[in-house]
Amino acid sequence: MAGLWDYIKTLFGQKVEEMKDPEVEIEQAIRDARERDRRLRSQAAKVIAHRTRLGSELEDAGEELATAKELAKQALMKADEARQAGREEDAQKWEQSAQAIAMRIQAAQSNYDRLQTQLVTAEQQAVQAKQAVQENAMQLQEISSRRMELLGQLETARMQESVNDAMGALSASVDEEGPDLRKIEDKIQQRMAEAQATAELDAATPEGSMRELERSVNRAQADQVLDDLRAELGMKSSVRGALPASEQPALDKGDDSPQ
Repeated sequence: MAGLWDYIKTLFGQKVEEMKDPEVEIEQAIRDARERDRRLRSQAAKVIAHRTRLGSELEDAGEELATAKELAKQALMKADEARQAGREEDAQKWEQSAQAIAMRIQAAQSNYDRLQTQLVTAEQQAVQAKQAVQENAMQLQEISSRRMELLGQLETARMQESVNDAMGALSASVDEEGPDLRKIEDKIQQRMAEAQATAELDAATPEGSMRELERSVNRAQADQVLDDLRAELGMKSSVRGALPASEQPALDKGDDSPQ
């Protein structure tokens, strides 16, 4: 069942991919790159600002450490002077002050070391952020510069697809809607063969023979009419040959009838 579900998801993904408009994908890629550029610049600005703030804090911590050390030195010098002058009470007081300042120095030194470590990490992060911004900016520039080229290629592909569809429709129209000359020729040949066969069968029957005889008589009579007209015009008569010899006497006898 899991395999079938994976197959359905793959098939659906392929169909969705086929339905995507390349022009929309190009514009979407540009929008994504611009949004990524804006987001990276904002993040990089925060990283750089953090590095700057750490640098300022480290500088203040260094000044505080230096001041604490200087105060501790002054307290020790005062204690030494008081002890040399025999003012032990004052010497103890200055030594206590120096001890308190020493604790301050320890805290300042720990804070300075922590800030220094953080600043090193922040410097590395700032470099990485700048590099990410630069790489994305180059990618955005490349996509923008290739946008017109890709759109031109897409338009060319669309025109070719349109021509291919037109040619396919034209071929389909000729193949499907146009007359099939071979079929037409077969029909004509079939009709000619049937007509010839009918004529042959008709001629082989008594009725067919009578019709043929009637046609021959009609042709002979037509020839006789033409001969009479030629005689009136003083022209030479044509030779008869339309009727069989057995029919000639009857026609001749008809010719000798009184006018």
